[in-house]
Amino acid sequence: MGLKDKVILVTGGTGSFGKKFTEIVLKEHMLQAIRIFSRGELLQIQMKQLFKDDSTLRFFIGDVRDRERLYRAMNGVDIVVHAAALKQVPTCEYNPIEAIRTNIIGAENVVEAAIDNGIDKVMAISTDKAVHPVNLYGATKLVAEKLFIQGNAYSGGKTKFSCVRYGNVIGSRGSVVPLFIEQRKSGRITVTDENMTRFWITLEKGVRFVINCMEIMNGGEVFVPKIPSMRVADLANVLAPGAEMDIIGIRPGEKLHEILLTEEEARHAKEYDNYFVITPELSFWNRHNFKAGKSLKDGYRYTSDSNGHWLTGEELKKMLIEIGINE
Repeated sequence: MGLKDKVILVTGGTGSFGKKFTEIVLKEHMLQAIRIFSRGELLQIQMKQLFKDDSTLRFFIGDVRDRERLYRAMNGVDIVVHAAALKQVPTCEYNPIEAIRTNIIGAENVVEAAIDNGIDKVMAISTDKAVHPVNLYGATKLVAEKLFIQGNAYSGGKTKFSCVRYGNVIGSRGSVVPLFIEQRKSGRITVTDENMTRFWITLEKGVRFVINCMEIMNGGEVFVPKIPSMRVADLANVLAPGAEMDIIGIRPGEKLHEILLTEEEARHAKEYDNYFVITPELSFWNRHNFKAGKSLKDGYRYTSDSNGHWLTGEELKKMLIEIGINE
Protein backbone atom coordinates (compact mmCIF):
# COMPACT_ATOMS: atom_id res chain seq x y z
CA MET A 1 0.00 0.00 0.00
CA GLY A 2 1.54 3.30 -1.09
CA LEU A 3 0.79 6.72 0.34
CA LYS A 4 -1.05 8.12 -2.70
CA ASP A 5 -4.47 9.53 -1.78
CA LYS A 6 -4.10 8.39 1.84
CA VAL A 7 -5.03 10.30 4.98
CA ILE A 8 -2.18 10.18 7.53
CA LEU A 9 -2.31 11.23 11.18
CA VAL A 10 0.95 12.05 12.98
CA THR A 11 0.82 12.19 16.78
CA GLY A 12 3.35 14.60 18.22
CA GLY A 13 3.32 16.06 14.73
CA THR A 14 4.81 19.45 15.64
CA GLY A 15 8.05 17.86 16.87
CA SER A 16 11.23 17.60 14.81
CA PHE A 17 10.22 14.19 13.40
CA GLY A 18 6.70 15.36 12.52
CA LYS A 19 7.89 18.46 10.70
CA LYS A 20 10.48 16.58 8.64
CA PHE A 21 8.00 13.76 7.92
CA THR A 22 5.43 16.33 6.76
CA GLU A 23 7.99 18.10 4.58
CA ILE A 24 9.00 14.89 2.80
CA VAL A 25 5.55 13.37 2.27
CA LEU A 26 4.07 16.66 1.02
CA LYS A 27 6.91 17.02 -1.46
CA GLU A 28 7.08 13.42 -2.69
CA HIS A 29 3.65 11.81 -2.16
CA MET A 30 0.20 12.83 -3.35
CA LEU A 31 -1.68 12.58 -0.07
CA GLN A 32 -5.35 13.32 0.43
CA ALA A 33 -4.54 14.87 3.82
CA ILE A 34 -2.06 14.82 6.66
CA ARG A 35 -3.36 15.50 10.17
CA ILE A 36 -1.04 16.95 12.78
CA PHE A 37 -2.07 15.94 16.30
CA SER A 38 -0.29 17.69 19.17
CA ARG A 39 -0.77 19.73 22.35
CA GLY A 40 1.06 22.90 21.33
CA GLU A 41 -1.14 25.65 19.89
CA LEU A 42 1.83 27.95 19.18
CA LEU A 43 3.83 25.14 17.56
CA GLN A 44 0.87 24.33 15.33
CA ILE A 45 0.58 27.97 14.26
CA GLN A 46 4.32 28.07 13.49
CA MET A 47 4.10 24.82 11.53
CA LYS A 48 1.10 26.10 9.58
CA GLN A 49 3.12 29.18 8.63
CA LEU A 50 6.17 27.05 7.77
CA PHE A 51 4.15 25.09 5.21
CA LYS A 52 2.38 28.24 3.94
CA ASP A 53 -1.14 27.06 4.84
CA ASP A 54 -0.88 23.99 2.61
CA SER A 55 -4.46 22.80 2.08
CA THR A 56 -3.40 19.18 2.61
CA LEU A 57 -2.54 19.92 6.24
CA ARG A 58 -5.05 19.66 9.08
CA PHE A 59 -4.25 20.56 12.69
CA PHE A 60 -5.80 18.88 15.73
CA ILE A 61 -5.13 20.14 19.25
CA GLY A 62 -5.06 17.09 21.48
CA ASP A 63 -3.10 14.86 23.82
CA VAL A 64 -2.51 11.13 23.40
CA ARG A 65 -3.66 10.81 27.02
CA ASP A 66 -7.14 11.80 25.81
CA ARG A 67 -8.65 8.72 24.18
CA GLU A 68 -11.86 10.44 23.08
CA ARG A 69 -9.93 13.14 21.23
CA LEU A 70 -7.81 10.47 19.51
CA TYR A 71 -10.99 8.67 18.42
CA ARG A 72 -12.26 11.85 16.76
CA ALA A 73 -8.91 12.72 15.17
CA MET A 74 -8.52 9.21 13.67
CA ASN A 75 -11.93 9.16 12.04
CA GLY A 76 -11.40 8.61 8.32
CA VAL A 77 -7.63 8.08 8.67
CA ASP A 78 -5.73 5.37 6.74
CA ILE A 79 -2.29 5.46 8.41
CA VAL A 80 -1.12 6.61 11.84
CA VAL A 81 2.48 7.51 12.68
CA HIS A 82 2.87 7.63 16.45
CA ALA A 83 5.72 9.98 17.39
CA ALA A 84 4.26 11.63 20.51
CA ALA A 85 6.27 10.94 23.67
CA LEU A 86 8.09 12.47 26.61
CA LYS A 87 11.65 11.88 25.41
CA GLN A 88 14.11 13.54 27.77
CA VAL A 89 15.69 11.05 30.20
CA PRO A 90 16.05 13.51 33.14
CA THR A 91 12.47 14.78 32.64
CA CYS A 92 11.07 11.25 32.75
CA GLU A 93 13.18 10.36 35.80
CA TYR A 94 11.88 13.42 37.67
CA ASN A 95 8.28 13.05 36.46
CA PRO A 96 7.75 9.28 36.29
CA ILE A 97 3.95 9.25 36.49
CA GLU A 98 3.72 11.82 33.70
CA ALA A 99 6.06 9.73 31.53
CA ILE A 100 3.87 6.66 32.10
CA ARG A 101 0.70 8.58 31.27
CA THR A 102 2.08 9.86 27.98
CA ASN A 103 4.35 7.06 26.81
CA ILE A 104 2.41 4.00 28.02
CA ILE A 105 -1.21 5.04 28.54
CA GLY A 106 -0.91 7.23 25.44
CA ALA A 107 0.32 4.22 23.44
CA GLU A 108 -2.60 2.15 24.70
CA ASN A 109 -5.00 4.90 23.63
CA VAL A 110 -3.48 5.02 20.14
CA VAL A 111 -3.84 1.24 19.79
CA GLU A 112 -7.46 1.24 20.96
CA ALA A 113 -8.46 4.23 18.82
CA ALA A 114 -6.73 2.80 15.74
CA ILE A 115 -8.49 -0.56 16.03
CA ASP A 116 -11.92 0.98 16.64
CA ASN A 117 -11.50 3.38 13.70
CA GLY A 118 -10.38 0.61 11.32
CA ILE A 119 -6.99 2.21 10.59
CA ASP A 120 -4.98 0.23 8.00
CA LYS A 121 -1.47 0.74 9.39
CA VAL A 122 0.10 2.18 12.54
CA MET A 123 3.85 2.80 12.77
CA ALA A 124 5.26 3.70 16.19
CA ILE A 125 8.62 5.45 16.63
CA SER A 126 10.81 3.78 19.25
CA THR A 127 14.37 4.19 20.50
CA ASP A 128 17.51 2.23 21.33
CA LYS A 129 16.87 3.16 24.95
CA ALA A 130 13.93 0.71 24.93
CA VAL A 131 16.43 -2.17 24.72
CA HIS A 132 17.56 -3.46 28.14
CA PRO A 133 16.38 -0.15 29.64
CA VAL A 134 18.16 1.38 32.62
CA ASN A 135 16.01 4.51 32.85
CA LEU A 136 12.29 5.16 33.03
CA TYR A 137 12.13 6.67 29.55
CA GLY A 138 13.56 3.49 28.05
CA ALA A 139 11.25 1.33 30.17
CA THR A 140 8.17 3.23 29.00
CA LYS A 141 9.24 2.87 25.37
CA LEU A 142 9.84 -0.85 25.88
CA VAL A 143 6.27 -1.22 27.16
CA ALA A 144 4.98 0.92 24.28
CA GLU A 145 6.74 -1.37 21.77
CA LYS A 146 5.10 -4.41 23.37
CA LEU A 147 1.69 -2.74 23.27
CA PHE A 148 1.98 -1.97 19.58
CA ILE A 149 3.23 -5.41 18.62
CA GLN A 150 0.48 -7.12 20.61
CA GLY A 151 -2.02 -4.71 19.10
CA ASN A 152 -1.96 -7.02 16.08
CA ALA A 153 -3.48 -9.80 18.18
CA TYR A 154 -6.26 -7.48 19.35
CA SER A 155 -7.04 -6.27 15.82
CA GLY A 156 -7.07 -9.73 14.25
CA GLY A 157 -4.84 -8.46 11.48
CA LYS A 158 -7.30 -5.80 10.28
CA THR A 159 -5.19 -2.97 11.69
CA LYS A 160 -1.47 -3.63 11.33
CA PHE A 161 0.94 -2.32 13.99
CA SER A 162 4.74 -2.14 13.69
CA CYS A 163 7.63 -0.18 15.23
CA VAL A 164 10.77 1.51 14.01
CA ARG A 165 13.63 1.57 16.53
CA TYR A 166 16.69 3.76 15.98
CA GLY A 167 19.34 5.75 17.84
CA ASN A 168 20.14 9.39 18.56
CA VAL A 169 19.00 11.91 15.96
CA ILE A 170 21.94 14.19 15.39
CA GLY A 171 21.23 17.87 16.01
CA SER A 172 17.69 17.32 17.31
CA ARG A 173 16.28 19.01 20.41
CA GLY A 174 18.07 17.55 23.43
CA SER A 175 20.95 16.26 21.30
CA VAL A 176 24.47 16.76 22.64
CA VAL A 177 25.52 18.43 19.36
CA PRO A 178 23.91 21.85 20.05
CA LEU A 179 25.26 21.63 23.61
CA PHE A 180 28.84 21.10 22.44
CA ILE A 181 28.53 23.91 19.88
CA GLU A 182 27.34 26.29 22.60
CA GLN A 183 29.94 25.15 25.14
CA ARG A 184 32.89 25.56 22.77
CA LYS A 185 32.44 29.32 22.95
CA SER A 186 33.85 29.13 26.48
CA GLY A 187 36.70 26.82 25.47
CA ARG A 188 35.50 24.07 27.84
CA ILE A 189 33.05 21.25 27.16
CA THR A 190 31.54 18.62 29.43
CA VAL A 191 31.70 14.91 28.53
CA THR A 192 30.15 12.25 30.73
CA ASP A 193 32.62 9.47 29.84
CA GLU A 194 35.40 9.35 27.25
CA ASN A 195 34.48 5.79 26.26
CA MET A 196 30.73 6.38 25.85
CA THR A 197 29.39 5.46 22.40
CA ARG A 198 26.12 6.23 20.67
CA PHE A 199 24.32 5.38 17.43
CA TRP A 200 23.74 8.41 15.20
CA ILE A 201 21.25 9.08 12.41
CA THR A 202 20.11 12.24 10.65
CA LEU A 203 16.48 13.23 10.95
CA GLU A 204 15.92 12.91 7.20
CA LYS A 205 17.33 9.39 7.08
CA GLY A 206 15.22 8.42 10.07
CA VAL A 207 12.06 9.74 8.43
CA ARG A 208 12.81 8.09 5.09
CA PHE A 209 13.46 4.81 6.88
CA VAL A 210 10.07 5.08 8.59
CA ILE A 211 8.33 5.76 5.26
CA ASN A 212 10.05 2.79 3.60
CA CYS A 213 9.10 0.50 6.49
CA MET A 214 5.48 1.65 6.30
CA GLU A 215 5.46 0.38 2.71
CA ILE A 216 6.74 -3.13 3.54
CA MET A 217 5.30 -3.78 7.01
CA ASN A 218 2.96 -6.73 7.53
CA GLY A 219 2.25 -5.97 11.19
CA GLY A 220 4.24 -7.07 14.23
CA GLU A 221 7.75 -6.22 13.07
CA VAL A 222 10.32 -4.00 14.74
CA PHE A 223 12.51 -2.41 12.06
CA VAL A 224 16.09 -1.43 12.96
CA PRO A 225 18.27 0.56 10.53
CA LYS A 226 22.00 -0.04 10.20
CA ILE A 227 23.48 3.28 11.30
CA PRO A 228 26.94 4.47 12.34
CA SER A 229 28.31 4.84 15.86
CA MET A 230 30.74 7.31 17.38
CA ARG A 231 32.47 7.84 20.70
CA VAL A 232 31.01 10.92 22.37
CA ALA A 233 34.56 12.15 23.11
CA ASP A 234 35.43 11.94 19.39
CA LEU A 235 32.26 13.85 18.59
CA ALA A 236 33.35 16.54 21.05
CA ASN A 237 36.80 16.76 19.47
CA VAL A 238 35.30 17.27 16.00
CA LEU A 239 32.84 19.91 17.18
CA ALA A 240 35.17 21.71 19.57
CA PRO A 241 38.78 21.04 18.57
CA GLY A 242 41.26 22.26 21.14
CA ALA A 243 38.65 22.82 23.84
CA GLU A 244 39.32 21.61 27.38
CA MET A 245 37.29 18.51 28.16
CA ASP A 246 35.74 18.09 31.63
CA ILE A 247 34.77 14.48 32.41
CA ILE A 248 31.69 14.75 34.63
CA GLY A 249 30.67 11.08 34.91
CA ILE A 250 27.64 9.19 33.64
CA ARG A 251 24.37 10.77 34.72
CA PRO A 252 21.55 8.83 36.39
CA GLY A 253 19.71 6.67 33.86
CA GLU A 254 22.51 6.72 31.25
CA LYS A 255 24.29 3.76 29.64
CA LEU A 256 27.89 3.62 28.52
CA HIS A 257 26.81 1.97 25.24
CA GLU A 258 23.44 1.52 23.53
CA ILE A 259 21.88 -1.59 22.01
CA LEU A 260 19.55 -1.72 19.01
CA LEU A 261 19.22 -5.49 18.69
CA THR A 262 19.70 -8.05 21.47
CA GLU A 263 20.95 -11.62 21.19
CA GLU A 264 17.48 -12.84 22.22
CA GLU A 265 15.84 -10.82 19.44
CA ALA A 266 18.48 -11.95 16.94
CA ARG A 267 17.09 -15.48 17.08
CA HIS A 268 13.95 -14.30 15.31
CA ALA A 269 15.40 -11.44 13.24
CA LYS A 270 16.37 -11.10 9.59
CA GLU A 271 19.24 -9.06 8.20
CA TYR A 272 19.15 -7.04 4.99
CA ASP A 273 21.72 -4.74 3.41
CA ASN A 274 20.65 -1.62 5.28
CA TYR A 275 18.42 -2.82 8.12
CA PHE A 276 17.26 -5.62 10.41
CA VAL A 277 13.71 -6.86 10.89
CA ILE A 278 12.81 -8.33 14.28
CA THR A 279 9.93 -10.61 13.38
CA PRO A 280 7.14 -11.15 15.92
CA GLU A 281 6.79 -14.29 17.99
CA LEU A 282 3.05 -14.39 17.41
CA SER A 283 0.87 -17.23 16.17
CA PHE A 284 -0.54 -15.22 13.26
CA TRP A 285 2.87 -14.33 11.84
CA ASN A 286 3.72 -15.75 8.43
CA ARG A 287 7.37 -16.78 8.59
CA HIS A 288 7.69 -16.31 4.84
CA ASN A 289 6.98 -12.59 5.02
CA PHE A 290 10.71 -11.81 5.14
CA LYS A 291 12.13 -15.07 3.79
CA ALA A 292 14.69 -13.21 1.64
CA GLY A 293 16.52 -11.90 4.69
CA LYS A 294 19.60 -13.50 6.20
CA SER A 295 19.35 -15.23 9.58
CA LEU A 296 21.71 -13.98 12.28
CA LYS A 297 24.31 -16.03 14.14
CA ASP A 298 23.61 -17.24 17.65
CA GLY A 299 24.62 -14.62 20.20
CA TYR A 300 24.60 -11.75 17.70
CA ARG A 301 23.87 -8.31 19.16
CA TYR A 302 23.94 -4.92 17.51
CA THR A 303 25.54 -2.43 19.90
CA SER A 304 27.04 1.03 19.57
CA ASP A 305 30.49 -0.12 20.80
CA SER A 306 30.78 -3.14 18.48
CA ASN A 307 29.15 -1.61 15.41
CA GLY A 308 31.13 -2.22 12.21
CA HIS A 309 30.44 1.31 10.95
CA TRP A 310 32.27 3.98 12.93
CA LEU A 311 31.44 7.56 12.04
CA THR A 312 34.54 9.43 10.87
CA GLY A 313 35.11 13.11 11.47
CA GLU A 314 34.48 13.85 7.78
CA GLU A 315 31.24 11.86 7.81
CA LEU A 316 30.11 13.76 10.89
CA LYS A 317 30.86 17.11 9.24
CA LYS A 318 28.84 16.01 6.20
CA MET A 319 25.91 15.02 8.44
CA LEU A 320 26.05 18.41 10.18
CA ILE A 321 25.97 20.23 6.84
CA GLU A 322 22.94 18.12 5.83
CA ILE A 323 21.02 19.35 8.87
CA GLY A 324 22.09 22.97 8.46
CA ILE A 325 24.72 23.14 11.22
CA ASN A 326 27.94 24.77 10.10
CA GLU A 327 30.33 23.27 12.62
